[in-house]
Amino acid sequence: MVPALAVADALRAEGAAVTFVGGERAETQLVPAAGYPLRTISVEGLSREHPLHAARALLRAGRAVVRSRSLLAELAPDAVMGGGGYVAGPVGLAALTRRIPLVLTEADSHLGLTNRVLAPFARRVCLSFPIEGRDGARYRVTGRPIPAPGADRASARERFGIGAGELCVLVFGGSLGARTINQAALGAFTSGAFHVLHVCGRRDYPELFERPLPGGYDLREYLDIDEFTAALAACDLVVARAGGSVFEIAAHGLPAILVPYPHASADHQGANARWMADAGAAIVIEDARLTPAGLAREVAQLLANPARLAAMASASRRLARPDAAREIAGELLRAVAR
Repeated sequence: MVPALAVADALRAEGAAVTFVGGERAETQLVPAAGYPLRTISVEGLSREHPLHAARALLRAGRAVVRSRSLLAELAPDAVMGGGGYVAGPVGLAALTRRIPLVLTEADSHLGLTNRVLAPFARRVCLSFPIEGRDGARYRVTGRPIPAPGADRASARERFGIGAGELCVLVFGGSLGARTINQAALGAFTSGAFHVLHVCGRRDYPELFERPLPGGYDLREYLDIDEFTAALAACDLVVARAGGSVFEIAAHGLPAILVPYPHASADHQGANARWMADAGAAIVIEDARLTPAGLAREVAQLLANPARLAAMASASRRLARPDAAREIAGELLRAVAR
């Protein structure tokens, strides 16, 4: 939802009206909070392990296509953007059957199933990363759209109670959290030698909240988009998974220790992490090798070496694609014009 909202903001800045069609997950909160109307369809991901679940998903997808055609007839959009997830499949198919221009976005370093199906019929496929074999005129590497970095460092640090000269490490792993990182961070950062802002996710928060924490350890269950942007502006080093947030890390010019989720589809988190590490912006630790002692050692060595931190920050900043949302918005407007 974060990339889609960033593109919606760029479209709204150009005078376009935007309506979301989504499922019944995070979008039910994020979309209305951002000021956009949301229409819903009932759909679920396609299971590759349970044939009965897969059959149910296909049945719901067929019904969702009918529902999407009805919604598009009512809304009469000039173009449709697919965000890459399974919810986009029925809406994208409905757009094609109604001859509405379709533009796709791909947040990962490989095309997901929905985009593989729809890509041959789309006006443009906007990629976050170059993908081998996806380099014809239909494809364009734009980077991943992210919210504009809005908070300045001083106000962001004041917001989280971080002292002016205090080093801060931001730890996060997605809305549910990353249990491996959560456990390692709690064991690693016990000295209170620097400020820790740890966004642990809803799943682990009740358990972690009960643990004794050292001074300067700020444990949070969840941050909304604006708060998360401020947290990135406030910190000096990031410890995180390697999903789409790598573009937000780069946009803020931050060095990172990345622990890719080992079960991500097509190992796209591993590819994301290598992309940052190859540029000199990140250190990668395999999930199976992450320990409190190892994490503590890596963080201590980085924080004790300002020159290396600065070099990693510069490398991170060079990877940023701050105009991605505007570029994708431009593709949608050009599709309408054609």
